Amino acid sequence: MTAKQQPFAHKKQSAQEAIYDAQKIAFSPMTFQAVRIAWKRGLLKTLDKSKTGLTPEELSVSVKMRLYGVRVILESCLSVNVVSLLNERYCITKVGKVFLYSEMTQINMNYNHDVNYLGMFYLEESIDNASPEGLKKVFGDYDTIYPALTSLPEPAKSSWFAFDHYYSDIAFPSILPHVFKNNPNKIMDIGGNTGKFSIICANYKANVKVTIVDIPEQIAVAKTEISKAGFSDRIDTIHIDMLNHSLPLPKGYDVIWMSQFLDCFGDNDIINILKRAAAAITKNGKIFILETYWDNQEMDKAAFCIVNTSLYFTALANGTSRMYRLSDMLKFINIANLEVINTIENTGMGHTLLEVCLKK
Repeated sequence: MTAKQQPFAHKKQSAQEAIYDAQKIAFSPMTFQAVRIAWKRGLLKTLDKSKTGLTPEELSVSVKMRLYGVRVILESCLSVNVVSLLNERYCITKVGKVFLYSEMTQINMNYNHDVNYLGMFYLEESIDNASPEGLKKVFGDYDTIYPALTSLPEPAKSSWFAFDHYYSDIAFPSILPHVFKNNPNKIMDIGGNTGKFSIICANYKANVKVTIVDIPEQIAVAKTEISKAGFSDRIDTIHIDMLNHSLPLPKGYDVIWMSQFLDCFGDNDIINILKRAAAAITKNGKIFILETYWDNQEMDKAAFCIVNTSLYFTALANGTSRMYRLSDMLKFINIANLEVINTIENTGMGHTLLEVCLKK
């Protein structure tokens, strides 16, 4: 494993620079919404098509939006370098083009607006109560977000799944050779969600049997997708409460797969889940853990997105979990009497794949 520079090695600032940065944070809810509207309502797209820039009046006519609204949105976007202003004409900047053309940025914007924005008002209450108070206030009286996912109102539902799949599915093709290197016959996919990884596994190897472990609401969706793919004979599903640590997992599996699953639990729950997984694999079986660790990223921008996703878990998901450091997960694995035998870094969107086995 290669040593990486600690993220967020901030440069020295003058007092005035620090004050300015603080005000950017203080007003960030306002600038977030202004930029989102500029993107959604076509202001950025229209500016991108203009070679000489446009006046607010010209933009107002082009996007069919009140001149007043165009002015306040543009001025806010100007303050965060999304647009520039020269000779009374606005132009799009490189930052503005990122919002216009970066799929990752658009997915992040939709996710934070549609899923997280209102719930974050209850972040402090969520911390104090160890409960996702934002979820309860915005989406309904659920203990966690997971049973609610398939019934979330639109666009929250689409934005949640777009975010989840964007940051997980992209890693699957590169890690399949590692998962199948010892020719496993039985795979357990814990937290299988809509069944996407299990279906990919069934396509990858003709005789592999896969079992998805998840909550009933997700299993219902997975069964539909499995049937559509024609793999009902090789992919089965079971519901096991992963928070009830007295319930064992079925035994005899060559591989147990957990993709962006353990970050949905608190420290002690992760350790207990790993112990149950250890009891479920064969003597030479492997556990594969795919996660994005904020302390194991090449770039600060990736670490920034990951570490702030923890606040979603606090206010919306469950009130107890977070995006972990790699050092945290290695500690949990050791406590569970397991050991890491292979580490595959920088796969997918900053993912790290840990191959884990029973301690010898």
